[in-house]
Amino acid sequence: MDCVSPILDVVTRVWDCSAKHAAYINDLQENLESLRNEMQELKNVYLDVKSRVEVEEQRQMRRTNEVDGWLRSVVAMEAPVDQILQKGDQEIQKKCFGTCCPRNCWSSCKLGKKASKKLGAVTELRNKGRFVVVADRLPQAPVEERPMNKTVGLDLMYAEVCRCIQDDQLGIIGLYGMGGAGKTTLMTKLNNEFIRANKDFEIAIWVVVSRPASVEKVQEVIRNKLKIRDDTWRNRSEDEKAVEIFNLLKAKRFVILLDDVWERLDLQRVGVPSPTAQNKSKVECLKEEEAINLFKEKVGETTLNSHPDIPQLAEIAAKECKGLPLALVTIGRAMAGKNTPQEWERAIQVLKTYPSKLSGMGDHVFPILKFSYDNLPNDTIKSCFLYLAMFPEDHLISYESLVLLWIGEGFFDECDNIYDAFNQGRDIIEHLKTACLFESVEFDGVKMHDVIRDMALWLATTYTGKQNRIFVEENNIVEVHQVSKWKEVQRMYMLFSSMVESGMPPSFPNLVTLIVRSRGMATFSSGFFHFMPIIKVLDLSRTGITKLPIGIGKLVTLEYLNLSFTRLTELSTELKTLKKIRCLLLRGMSHLEMISKEVISNLSMMKIFVLDFKELIPETENARQSPREEEEPKYSSEDNGALNLRKDNKALLEELEGLEHINWVNVTVEGALSFQKLSSSQKLKTVMRDLSLVNLEGMTLLRLPRMKHLRNLEILSCGELQEIKVDQEREGGQGFVADYFHIPNSNFCCLCRVDIIQLPKLLDLTWLIYIPSLENLWVQDCESMEEVIGDAGE
Repeated sequence: MDCVSPILDVVTRVWDCSAKHAAYINDLQENLESLRNEMQELKNVYLDVKSRVEVEEQRQMRRTNEVDGWLRSVVAMEAPVDQILQKGDQEIQKKCFGTCCPRNCWSSCKLGKKASKKLGAVTELRNKGRFVVVADRLPQAPVEERPMNKTVGLDLMYAEVCRCIQDDQLGIIGLYGMGGAGKTTLMTKLNNEFIRANKDFEIAIWVVVSRPASVEKVQEVIRNKLKIRDDTWRNRSEDEKAVEIFNLLKAKRFVILLDDVWERLDLQRVGVPSPTAQNKSKVECLKEEEAINLFKEKVGETTLNSHPDIPQLAEIAAKECKGLPLALVTIGRAMAGKNTPQEWERAIQVLKTYPSKLSGMGDHVFPILKFSYDNLPNDTIKSCFLYLAMFPEDHLISYESLVLLWIGEGFFDECDNIYDAFNQGRDIIEHLKTACLFESVEFDGVKMHDVIRDMALWLATTYTGKQNRIFVEENNIVEVHQVSKWKEVQRMYMLFSSMVESGMPPSFPNLVTLIVRSRGMATFSSGFFHFMPIIKVLDLSRTGITKLPIGIGKLVTLEYLNLSFTRLTELSTELKTLKKIRCLLLRGMSHLEMISKEVISNLSMMKIFVLDFKELIPETENARQSPREEEEPKYSSEDNGALNLRKDNKALLEELEGLEHINWVNVTVEGALSFQKLSSSQKLKTVMRDLSLVNLEGMTLLRLPRMKHLRNLEILSCGELQEIKVDQEREGGQGFVADYFHIPNSNFCCLCRVDIIQLPKLLDLTWLIYIPSLENLWVQDCESMEEVIGDAGE
């Protein structure tokens, strides 16, 4: 019996094994069918899951790792299952004829075993495909690409800013320029092309700041980009949020792009780590060729090729935009589809005369540019900006001329004195330049971009409801009846050669400012100035008038009168009635010989008086002109009815001294007696700004008195003068410089230009060491001078 048990155990095991193999063989067909069905179910689940994933990925989601692995497993499962099914079908077809037995039991057994196991694996994989979530939200990219059109003309600026970004010494880079010049486009190009490709930055954050600049708003944008959780952000103070942002950013290499910045944004309050050095770059308008290319691109080849004349007309239209990308793009799109030269010619005419009426200008270009105007800090600066639009396109004007006009208009009446007013005017010009509403030109002047000027004229009409508030007339011939129709005009600029008189004299009941330019006209029509009841500013400079216009004495409201560079020979008593005059400008009066007595003294409100006899230098000439040859005066100094302005103008200085409000004088002083009057008058010395000393006959030593506001000094045609000394007033009294080694505090702290002309006996200019602000020195025809600064020790 002991040997029977092992035998039975072996037999049992053999039977079990045989039974299993028999089951694999017998169930082969059923298992293959189940596997085929289960695999089809798995494929159906696969397609459902894959479809859900694709939908989520279109929503900028990312499939989970579990789902991704499952999908890969399904794909990997398909090939071996297909192989088993294929072999299984072949094995079934190989059964012995008329029986259910396979020809190769061992092969069928192996295949049945594989089918059974694979069936279990497919079933298990299908069961795992029941996903609740198939995708997660994508983490934000370090740099998000922003939509952008093709750029034109930005390559040089782009390269410069890229260079600045790569400079480790620069922490802040500023881009500024007029509205529509391409600042945002340039930043977008930097974001999309340079920063995204640059591996130096872990994160880039784009913030639209706008106005008012909100620290809270900027913090919120940065918080979203940094993925700061709600529970660590909500109900926290501004300072606590700044600390959170600071601690996250200080450990990263980051770049923040701030767009639409109109005012100072305190980055420290935001929480941005303090950068190091700074750089500022101006985004300029396009050059002419670039502008034309951009314009033509927006017009389109179809329109450009529709008529042989249109390409040339397109260039004319593009030039009217003066390189401003915003205007080029807007007008270019508006002209697309205009296929006849007549349409283009009409559009160009409208662009030159009434640009706001051209499609896209009034509803797209000007409103964008208006942001710069709206963000000016106060109404005074806004008025100063709109004022320059009164002048023609491309008009250049010096700082001083513009500020004096503003003073004449009363824009700075709240200032305590004329110096404060002038400084405020200079500050406003700098502010408008920074805002890119004014442009700098050489020789300390400004101008206005043509499109900015068009916007200003649009503002002056659209937002006041007065269509003719500002009027610019440029014609060779002006007929009086043509001008008289502009009864609503408040400010007028006229440029013409002659005026034709006809019928009734013109009426200007609302005119406040009139500026006239005409080199060919000797006089105005009679009655032209008879009805200007509220006029404040009259500028007749650079006209050809030889005598004062009839009726000018009726302009009793006048506060600013400019007769510079005219051919007037005298100022008659008619001016005595203009008692409100605060500013009288007589520059370049090379023909003026006399002023009627008591004209100046009757202008009791006058604050600014300017008189010199320099010839008008043509704009094409940059070289300094030779001094004028003196003409014999037509009036003697003994003429009781006039103030002689040549040889001796002491009487003029006495009348100026008697004016209570005078505090700005530019004047030519002729003769030794006149200079003595100036030296003895504390008031005249205090108010003197520009001074020309001419023909100081008999003087060998010139002692310059203290003039603390003096800016420009010219000493001309003093044949006997050998030495110049400067007054240095001290607490203990008054004295002239003797010790050149110890320079006390200068009494000429504002003097920046000195011209020395035709002083043949002058030895040196050692006294200039007492002029700390000297910037320009001109010395001409001083034959005895061998050195500018002599030996101060002798």
